[in-house]
Order: sequence, then C-alpha cells, then structure tokens
Amino acid sequence: MALQSEHHVIIGTAGHVDHGKTALIGALTGVETDRLKEEKSRGISIDLGFAPFRLPDGTVAGVVDVPGHEKFINNMLAGIGGIDLVLLVVDVNEGVMPQTREHLQILKLLEIPRGIVVLTKCDLADPELIDLVEEDIREETAGTFLEAAPFCRVSAVTGDGIPELVKIIQREVNALPAKDFNGPMRLPVDRHFSVTGFGTVITGTLLSGSVKVGDSVEVLPADRTVRVREIQVHGQKVEQACAGQRVALNLVGLDREDIPRGSVVGTPGIFEQTIRFDARLTLLEDAPRPLKFRDPVHVCLGTTRVVGLVALLDRDKLQPGESVLAQLHLDRPLVAHRLDRFIIRSYSPVTTIGGGMVVDPQPSKHKRFRAEVLQALQELESGEKSFLLQKLAGAGCARIKELELASGLSQERIREHLEGLQAAGQVQQLADQWLPNETLNLWWRQLLEMVESFHAEQPMQAGIPKATLKGALPKELSQKAFDALLTIDIAAGELEPHGDSVARQGFQKRIEPAQAQLLERIVAAYHAAGTQAKNKREMLGNLGIGASVAEPLLRHLFDEGTLVKLNEETFFHRDCYRQALTTLKQHFAGSETLSLAEFRDLIGSSRKQVQALLEYWDGLKYTLRRDDVRMAWKLPND
Repeated sequence: MALQSEHHVIIGTAGHVDHGKTALIGALTGVETDRLKEEKSRGISIDLGFAPFRLPDGTVAGVVDVPGHEKFINNMLAGIGGIDLVLLVVDVNEGVMPQTREHLQILKLLEIPRGIVVLTKCDLADPELIDLVEEDIREETAGTFLEAAPFCRVSAVTGDGIPELVKIIQREVNALPAKDFNGPMRLPVDRHFSVTGFGTVITGTLLSGSVKVGDSVEVLPADRTVRVREIQVHGQKVEQACAGQRVALNLVGLDREDIPRGSVVGTPGIFEQTIRFDARLTLLEDAPRPLKFRDPVHVCLGTTRVVGLVALLDRDKLQPGESVLAQLHLDRPLVAHRLDRFIIRSYSPVTTIGGGMVVDPQPSKHKRFRAEVLQALQELESGEKSFLLQKLAGAGCARIKELELASGLSQERIREHLEGLQAAGQVQQLADQWLPNETLNLWWRQLLEMVESFHAEQPMQAGIPKATLKGALPKELSQKAFDALLTIDIAAGELEPHGDSVARQGFQKRIEPAQAQLLERIVAAYHAAGTQAKNKREMLGNLGIGASVAEPLLRHLFDEGTLVKLNEETFFHRDCYRQALTTLKQHFAGSETLSLAEFRDLIGSSRKQVQALLEYWDGLKYTLRRDDVRMAWKLPND
C-alpha cells in the first residue's frame, strides 16, 4: 500500500485526576497503561501511558493516556502535543474540575483538531444528574473546538456505552485529514530506556515524514547522527514507520543519557536548535495578571520544557485575553519549527496562562516598537507563500533544502509554492537556487554598474573577469546560479561574453597613442627574448616600465593572445610559444618520454623557463608527469 493512502491516528485523553481516563483506555483497548509501581500503589497516573487501539475498520490507532493531577501537568504536556483526537473525560459524579478546565485550555491553545466528551462512571449516577453534568460541560466547552463535539456516556466497569463510543471514535477518525508522509522525519522523544543486548530505545509520536530500518537520523540537542537498528509500532517489529504512529526506535551507538525526554530525532541536516523564536502569543482570559515585558515563563513545546523571557514588541504589558506577536528568548536551546504550537505557564506559581504558535524559529533579535518589524512578522504569519517569500528576501537566495529547514514544509509543497510565485512574477529560479525578482533586478543593476565602471577604468580590457563579478555578489549565490544569471543577462542583449570575461554589448577597447607605443616595446622585447624571456620584473625593468603602468598593458596582450601567460612571472611571445609546442609534438612523434633537461636542450632555454612551460602544458593536459619525465597525453592536432 502506498504511504499516502495509509491512515495513522493518535488518540489522547484529557481530564481531571481520578476521573477514569486510564480505566476508559483499559475498557477500549484491554491495556493497563499505568506501568509504574507508584502509579499502581497510588491509583493515579503519574507519567504517560500508551496503548494500541484497533478500530472496527482495522485501523490501529495509538492511544496516549495522560496524567490528570496538577502536579503532573508537565508530563501531560509532553504527551498531548501530537494527538489528532482527544477524549475529554469527566466523572459525572464530580463534574467539571480544575484540571478539566486547565486541560481544556491546553487543548484549545494547541489547536487539537477534533474531540469527544466522555462522561465516565455513569453506572454510579442517576440519569437526571448526568443530564445536569452534561449541560454544565456544554456551557464550559462553548466557544471551544469541543462546542459541537459528540458526547458519550460510559461505564468502564459495566461496559455500558463503550460500543457506542467506539463507533463515534471511528466516525471522528474518518473525518481527520490524511497526514503528509513526504516531509522530513521528526519525532519528539517522550520516553527513553535501555534494553539489555539492544542498547538505547526511545519512543515518541512521529509528527511528520517516515523512518526506515537502517536510516541515519540526527539526535538533538546531543548533535549526534546515529543509525536506526530496529523499529517497533505497538510492540511489533516493522521495517518502516510513518507520521501519526507511536514509534519505538532502537538507536545504535547512543547512550540513554544522551537522549532524555525533550530531545528530537529527525532527518539529518533539517532541524536546528534555537535560543529564540517569534510567535503569535495569546494570554488566557482568566490569566491571574497581565504578562509584562521580559517576564519569565515556562515554555512547553513538543516534549520539551524550558524557561523563556517574553519580549513584547509593541507594548509593555499583555492583558488577559489579548493576542500579540512577540519574541521569546530561551534559557537553553530547543528544536522549534514554524507553525509549532506551544504552551506557556507562569514562572511561580506554575499554572497555565497561555500559549501560541511559532511564526519564525530562527529570527534575529528584534528592536521594540518598530513598525517594520511588526509588519514583517505579520507577513510571515499570513501564510506559507508569504513566509517563503520573506525568507528568500532575507537570505537573498536559497535552495529548496534550505527553505525546507526554515519552514517545516515538504520539498514538494515548497516547490509548488515557488512555482506559483514564479508564475506571479515574484520569484525566479536560477539553477539550484531561488530568489525574489526584486533581488534579481538589484543584482542585475549591480552587475551592469560594475561592468560599466570596469570599462571606464580599464578601457584596454575586453571585459571584466567573471570571477570578479561573482565576488561582488553575496557568497550565498552558488556558481551554478551565477552562471545562470549571466546567461539570462547575455540573452537579454545587455552583456556579451569574452572567454572568462564579460563586457557591455558592443563595447570596443580603447588604446591611447602612448599606450600603443608601450605595447609595441613590450611585444618586441618578448619576441626578441624568445624562450629565454626572463621573469616579469626583469623584463619590465629593462624596459623602464613600472608595474602599475604595465598591468593593464599585459592583460591586453594576454586577451589578444599576443603573449602567453605560463604563470604569474613567466610569459612567452605567441610565435615563440608555438615553436616550442611544435618542438614538443615532434619529440613525442619519436619518443615516449621527455625530461626537463632534454626539452631545455631542444629549445635552448633555461631550466626555470622550461619548468614553467612544462607545468603549463601539464595543466592543459597536453603532457602527463610521471616521476621526473613527461609523457604525451592530449596533444593538440593543430
């Protein structure tokens, strides 16, 4: 079956302590999710529990049972972030309780897509009481994603209502959108342990992409790349796991201490840690007080919890119920991606006060009360295309792989957006990179100005070297993209190529009379010297021509082919060079090898000049050096 057609779902519980979440999961799946000795002795869930749940259509959903006690909210947050469907569990004998409300706030802030309200322990309550409790819950969920959610009355003890709940779960699962398995693989770690004979095993909910046995994966913050030895899904060995599954990975060469809860396992080279991120931040309406600039908060993102300082960008206080764009500065790095949802809790006492969505996971540090900063963040927030366009504008140019890292989108989706932006005239592709049209036009004007300036300063030269032009543009521009840019400019009729240089279309070199006289003297000197031509300093010294005056004259002679530049110091007149090359070919017509001393005698030159000549031919692949001799390789026919 193709990956795209598989349906993987994570179902999570939420609700107050001792409202029957674990018993409900046991009734649905037959699995006891309380695994710790303390959990069994105290009768409450302390850490996350997991179970497979086979639905009527054969789909095996992963179930995450979270603790309900207020002391274990951090554990609850580590498991709730990756779920697709939540069961909000309420004991009808107690009704809505503090953690019911807090869990509901967390679910709303994390934008869990769908949910079911499950009224438990109905065997212990009168129907009239159940009706009253249901009415209270509907009032509590009004205005939330659970406002129109189905309600189900059950008893985990008698089994009443469980079949009806299973049918409702199946219906809600069928309504969930399919996951994207083609993006980068990402798994936040919620458990880690060692297995004798196997090594380190980690578990988590696979948020995106897929992973196969033998894959190399990157572990952050340990900054290690390791191999996946084995994969299990619901206790069964598999060759591949996909987004939406509860996964256990056996990782080779990694100690348990290297990958605690909060770590992220992902596709190598995609995910990065950050010490700050830009976000849309919302403070709950019932938050106990306003949030002030640089207030410390606990930031819960994925399975990670860090302390962050809230940098409000357009105000000094955020009032309860308000939502703003802000920047969070973290006390230690975490892995964040665009559109990740997170929760903030007050520093002390620790209670849930708000949350939000990551807008930019790798921003620069912003100055406050700057209209341009807020406008840029609003554009980043507005959609995927806007985000990609602004990232391109900030970087100048980028490859799709780099945009994948910044955006968290799959390469296929990025390419689709870029092609749409290209059709709209907003971006341009140059070989392996993309850039905004404004950047393309700016660089094009800069290139033309450089070529014009070069012609004005060096009128004797046929054109400006391409390497000089490339060096004037940002280093992020690849050589392939630069070559593509020049190809476009040449095709437009603005520039014309001259070997390794380019010039404005129709440019003609200009030589002043005084320069022409100096050129004649230089050419005559090198022609007379033949293969005995000394180094540049001596030749020019004998002519009484200074280096600064000579440089443009020599470049002109190289461009014209009058002088052949063997290296930075040694030049031959073209007639003498051609004669030496003829002598080389004649020698190899009757011999297989040639020593430096032999060729020195053949052309009547000195060792230094002959060495420069032979090394020049080695570079052209005319000859091939073997120890102290040369052999013919790709000699020219003409």
